[in-house]
Amino acid sequence: MAISPTQFAKKTAQSTSWSDAKRRVLSSYREWIRAAPEIQTMYNVPLPISTLRTRMRQEFERHRYANQLSIVDVLLFKSHTEYQETMNFWKQQTHIMSYFSDNFRGDKRLPSSFMAGFLEGRN
Repeated sequence: MAISPTQFAKKTAQSTSWSDAKRRVLSSYREWIRAAPEIQTMYNVPLPISTLRTRMRQEFERHRYANQLSIVDVLLFKSHTEYQETMNFWKQQTHIMSYFSDNFRGDKRLPSSFMAGFLEGRN
């Protein structure tokens, strides 16, 4: 598979209205959702496609209540940059898995103090 850096390139644009911004956000969301199976294959992600899509949805929902067009435009730019880097295989599996850190690492990766770690037998 040859990687073409310009394959996923888009011009940076500003939204002219809220309806334009909504259209662009939905387009970006659909791109991510459609790419989930390919991302799972490319990066050898040990999670089902539904989990990937759920996490993608959560990222979009996180910024659901952005109330300025300029902020929405920046978020769209960042989303597209992430998409381009992901689809061009410019990331590694650890970059992809960092979005799912709560599933693998849990809340208590490190002990709260030295003594707690020592008594648990951790190095």
